[in-house]
Amino acid sequence: MKRALVTGGASPLGAPICRSLAAQGLHVVIHAHAGLARAEALAAEITAGGGSAEALCCDLADFAATETAMLGLLAQGAPQVVVHNAGTHADVPMAGMSAAQWSSVLDVSLGGFFSAVRPLLLPMMATRWGRIIAVSSVSALMGNRGQVNYAAAKAGLIGAVKSLSREVASRGITVNAVAPGVIASPAVDAALNAERIAKIVPMKRPGRPEEVADLVAFLASERAGYITGQCVSINGGMA
Repeated sequence: MKRALVTGGASPLGAPICRSLAAQGLHVVIHAHAGLARAEALAAEITAGGGSAEALCCDLADFAATETAMLGLLAQGAPQVVVHNAGTHADVPMAGMSAAQWSSVLDVSLGGFFSAVRPLLLPMMATRWGRIIAVSSVSALMGNRGQVNYAAAKAGLIGAVKSLSREVASRGITVNAVAPGVIASPAVDAALNAERIAKIVPMKRPGRPEEVADLVAFLASERAGYITGQCVSINGGMA
């Protein structure tokens, strides 16, 4: 059974991704930092439904701690699918942004890609099959007021994906990004009403987390074996 690691796997977007990968027959390792209880509950739900899952806790901003956690995963076999979904916000116009607000967002969203993926790369390459998917954002493509830090981190993921894809393509590993737009979640529901969404999204509705999960699951499958180095937008026509 192939193994998948999903960082931020118990989040409103990560949970549907974990369910979709489990439905494809993968054993899903659901990473969490502060939300370990949610990750454990999701793993129990997937297992009760006939899938295979477990929870894992580490702080992606702590490279040493993350490496230790990844080495523990490797003891059970190399994960061949990695979805880097973990991220955080600290939205504020740059003129008022603190150094901590800048670094905290980059450390998780961009630094977390490095800390989670790097220890797994050589073992994954040895299997000669792998799928690495980073969850970017429409903010990386369009920019967004108050999100200089977030947009920079998510744009950095696209550059990392394009470069890493060239390094590992000959080993049967694909590396791609997905860039969601306005996706329904408690945070989006609190920030944007239906009228505002209709103005900024040509399809006049938010995306569903399950729609993003379906895209990620496809990119993680055998069927997507000739797609690499790409950023696939899923944003209802915003960009």
